[in-house]
Amino acid sequence: MTVRAPKWKRCTGLPARPPGTVTPPTGFRCATVEVPLDHARPSGEKIDIALIKVPAADPRRRIGSLVFNFGGPGGEGVGALAQAAGRYADLGARYDLVAFDPRGVGRSAPVTCVGPRRMDEIAARDDSPDTPAEETAYVNGRADYVKRCQARSGRLLPHVGTLNAVRDLDLIRAALGDEKLHYFGISYGSWLGGAYAHRFPGRVGRAVLDGAVDTKIGSKDLALQQAAAFQRALGDFAAACVRLGRRSCPLGKDGPSVVKSVGRLLAGLDRTPLNTSGRRRLTQSLGTTGVAAALYSRDAWPYLAQGLVDAAERRDGSLLLMLADFQNGRRDDGTYSNLSAANTAITCADGTERHTPAGVRRLVPTFREASPIFGTSMAWGLLQCTGWPVQGDDAAREVSAPSAAPILVVGNTGDPATPYAWAPALTRALGGRATLLTLKGKGHGAYDTGDRCVRTTVNGYLLDGTVPPAGTTCG
Repeated sequence: MTVRAPKWKRCTGLPARPPGTVTPPTGFRCATVEVPLDHARPSGEKIDIALIKVPAADPRRRIGSLVFNFGGPGGEGVGALAQAAGRYADLGARYDLVAFDPRGVGRSAPVTCVGPRRMDEIAARDDSPDTPAEETAYVNGRADYVKRCQARSGRLLPHVGTLNAVRDLDLIRAALGDEKLHYFGISYGSWLGGAYAHRFPGRVGRAVLDGAVDTKIGSKDLALQQAAAFQRALGDFAAACVRLGRRSCPLGKDGPSVVKSVGRLLAGLDRTPLNTSGRRRLTQSLGTTGVAAALYSRDAWPYLAQGLVDAAERRDGSLLLMLADFQNGRRDDGTYSNLSAANTAITCADGTERHTPAGVRRLVPTFREASPIFGTSMAWGLLQCTGWPVQGDDAAREVSAPSAAPILVVGNTGDPATPYAWAPALTRALGGRATLLTLKGKGHGAYDTGDRCVRTTVNGYLLDGTVPPAGTTCG
């Protein structure tokens, strides 16, 4: 299919950038690329994929476009690059930095399921049921959500997912005028990049897959390993909290006692939610989400410590609620991004597994053993695709690309969301000249931790084509 070059223009409606960040000197440009709704019918109905670009600061030494996917599935690329472009200034000297909202996400034919008020109810709903009545309420709530997704977005649901995003990504590459795709994928973006390499190995340029996902494990093992990794990350936070002293961290005398304090606090929210500065209350589900959200980055640990102290000593859940809202895609005006809807639609398109309540009930003890804090909710989260109206396709899990150019896979040993073991697994699955870079650090992903060794190694690969020796370790 022939695609037209994007018509770049001034961006509108971008999210506010964090304090202290500035607009890149070359500014932002936005555009769309038209792609088929159904790639099996290329001459049929079309949808627009939203793009954002930061032109290269040194155009005389420009390599090409560097296309980002910051994760999800369901994460917006346009808004993410608008907020994070400063982190990639070294790369932006010689690349046009480009990001996109994958189909079904954000500005690209978004999947929608419910409105803001119902999303508030869903986010606060008990997602770690302890009684048969609570289990029934949870299961019925999931079923209702699926029906609403079908009612609002049924036409789109068969056409989202990684396989379709891969085809869109290749059309984006062509529209940008690049012979090869230079790519930076983080978290789910590593899955998308691996799937692209499998289907278009000859079109892979320089590709970094950070916060790598093991695409070959099933949904149960994926969730179980994530639960254990979040529990370990909570332990890392707790140990760091204790080192601050009792005045800053009056939650326990050592790491294990801090973790137990967090568990008691969250269990108490199941019985008695906390008031916040607004009208909403902090439920157990929201509290657990807030704790998990802060484990993605060490930069958020001080907010987590303060939020836990506020909740435990002042009975104020405001800060933990703020963290949960960030994780759930809730904006200051009470509206939500379509992260939840898109995540479900893409996840369910990318696999055929469908769990049952009875099966999950049998798994709960195993999940609780892996993570007393996060295990129960992550086990019940396996019902995400139960009753979904699209069957799903396991073909998206195939990432082997032995003939592709060298691909750099990056893993962080302290990653809570994509456990480190997934990075060597993805490297093996890609095969060929894929190379693993390891960071002995904390947080989700490696490049954005700011570790100098990781940044130097990744930049050397993307800017100069220097592939690090196998087994290179930073930190």
